[in-house]
Amino acid sequence: MLRAALALADTGGAEALTMRKIGKELGVEAMSLYKHVAGKDAILDGIVDLVVAEIALPHPGDDWKTAMRQRALSAHEVLLRHPWACEPLMSRLNVGPAMLRYVDSTLGSLRGAGFSIELADYAWNAMDSHIYGFTLQKLTFPLEARQFPDAAKTHLPQLPAGLYPHVTELAVHVMEGRYSGVPDFTFGLDLLLDGLERALASR
Repeated sequence: MLRAALALADTGGAEALTMRKIGKELGVEAMSLYKHVAGKDAILDGIVDLVVAEIALPHPGDDWKTAMRQRALSAHEVLLRHPWACEPLMSRLNVGPAMLRYVDSTLGSLRGAGFSIELADYAWNAMDSHIYGFTLQKLTFPLEARQFPDAAKTHLPQLPAGLYPHVTELAVHVMEGRYSGVPDFTFGLDLLLDGLERALASR
């Protein structure tokens, strides 16, 4: 049931989830699904947990910084595969087994490296805020990377001459192909990890 629901969400978003559609995918009446789940919310929580289960977890003994970087890259890639999942991850209380393993292994890696429980909690939340926020922006931004040069060419002539010199400079770089203008997930991630490393050393 959850696999069928996940496929529906990946195709049509979370709003595509109805008991009728899930029943149709399984070849059963929608009412028969209520023998197994309380309703749509339970299914949504279940498929969010399936998504989280795809994220690579830190292994005991791994270098914490390498493990956190890989964890973040994996989470970003997983959420791009399941674009509907960012919103419920940020807006719902998720306590499924995959989510609990995800959080526990993250905290365990940080605690094993010497982070206090408070600093480990701050670190985990800061990293997930970067992952969810960056991914959501990428998924909802109105332009694709290949459209950036044309957008710069279109909008640059509309800027009053000399009024926005730094915006103009950036637009010219993008327009002339000297810079892609594409936000870099790893840039912010590495800044965050370097800052956490300094915070750990200062404690």
